[in-house]
Amino acid sequence: MTVPSYASGPSTVSLLGDTIGDNFDRTVAAYGDRDALVDRAAGKRWTYRELSDEITAVALGLLEKGVGKGDRVGIWSPNRAEWTFVQYATAKIGAILVNINPAYRVHELTYVLNQSGIRTLISAPSFKTSDYAAMIAEARPSCPALTDVILLDSPEWTDLVGRGGDPSRLAGIRLSADDPINIQYTSGTTGFPKGATLSHHNILNNGFFVGETCGYTAEDKVCIPVPFYHCFGMVMGNLACTTHGACMVIPAPAFQPAETLAAAAEEKCTSLYGVPTMFIAMLAEADFEGYDLSSLRTGIMAGSPCPVEVMKQVIERMGMTEVTICYGMTETSPVSTQTTAADSVDRRVSTVGKVHPHLEVKVVDPETGLTVPRGEPGEFCTRGYSVMLGYWEQPDKTAEAIDAARWMHTGDLAVMDDEGYLSITGRIKDMVIRGGENIYPREIEEFLYTHPDILDAQVIGVPDERYGEELMAWIRMRDGATALTAESLREFCTGKLAHYKIPRYVHIVDEFPMTVTGKIRKVEMRAAAKEILGK
Repeated sequence: MTVPSYASGPSTVSLLGDTIGDNFDRTVAAYGDRDALVDRAAGKRWTYRELSDEITAVALGLLEKGVGKGDRVGIWSPNRAEWTFVQYATAKIGAILVNINPAYRVHELTYVLNQSGIRTLISAPSFKTSDYAAMIAEARPSCPALTDVILLDSPEWTDLVGRGGDPSRLAGIRLSADDPINIQYTSGTTGFPKGATLSHHNILNNGFFVGETCGYTAEDKVCIPVPFYHCFGMVMGNLACTTHGACMVIPAPAFQPAETLAAAAEEKCTSLYGVPTMFIAMLAEADFEGYDLSSLRTGIMAGSPCPVEVMKQVIERMGMTEVTICYGMTETSPVSTQTTAADSVDRRVSTVGKVHPHLEVKVVDPETGLTVPRGEPGEFCTRGYSVMLGYWEQPDKTAEAIDAARWMHTGDLAVMDDEGYLSITGRIKDMVIRGGENIYPREIEEFLYTHPDILDAQVIGVPDERYGEELMAWIRMRDGATALTAESLREFCTGKLAHYKIPRYVHIVDEFPMTVTGKIRKVEMRAAAKEILGK
């Protein structure tokens, strides 16, 4: 008799029933004098008690500005200490934090501001080539709900944190662990991102159980080079730490291999996070052997499959013998499965581990919805505390993703083996994962249609040694138009699309491969692309 591809995560550790603020206060009471946060770029560090004071100041400042429970507060910034202050301050007053990708440009920013109804936007003035202040000024006339813009490092920020007020006001705010507390935008097949809406209960518990699986205690220091705007940074990083009294270390505003290695070495970090391309870059540093990484024992690799050789080097050269692999999606807070320190290297590169505590997973036939036998491929589905409340103000899209029995349908193809380990084998839809960033081709196609010379466009993922996948645009030109090149298309997209969404390759065609019913055959396009590009 066949065994179904279903598993639930047993645990002797109970789910947390706290709000994020209450849980944080418990940690402060227990570990007040221990290091909580280190911002290497700013040259500053905070104990848990000092961090609590900073968070309280931001929370009271927001209250003084009239921000209350359920109001949306946007955060648009690379990694820095203030990002963390705002994350916990909004949780304490019941405001909903809206994470905005630092790579966004004006049209993406405008959409997110309006779709979520952001009232207050806290932003870095600029970073690298991104002039956030200028983009906000351009978007603002089109965003009627936006009443306050607070730039970090400005008098407005100084005023916010200096407003003071009675801290007892925070104790009077009545919050439920099931209240929405965070909106994270994930690219949608409709051409616009969808706002995955997450509760205290969702992300607090997911961060906690990620930390439990990594074996965190108050003795740990976690180096977090992955972005805070994504669950990898703010949940698997920050919340995993604060639920265990561990220390968060921000090596730099954005990933730099040398700065990350220096932070891990000099802060004596015990854990290090990254997508495989980050670990590859660190291992390739010319003076890699000069960094003392002897304190490292664990960490998380996620975002895309890990090559065997990279995993072996991370264990052998970086000393991360207990490194784990996580799998999940924004809509599930994010982690659904994780390997453990006890798993073999082979398990850690060929699977994404077993189901997380207190969750259920199954693999179903996409056509019938019925659970398939173990060893057979199907769609990965998960259910439990981690499943989002829904897409913000998009009940139709929510219903497409979460069925009547509250199973989240991931769109990923998976296989569960006899021992319950899961392998992700592909995607039902055509999502591309470039360096850990999930990209939906339809969004880019919609934008390419705005080019005056493009008649039709289809975007696919093609193999890439560095990023796992890169984008290739197949384009039909209008009659009489000069054929586009990769360079000219990049010029058109730069400043309008996030850099990772700009196609690297362009292929001009007269027609696309089609089915007899008129549907475009992207499977054929991907196969042909490998020959065209010699991959």
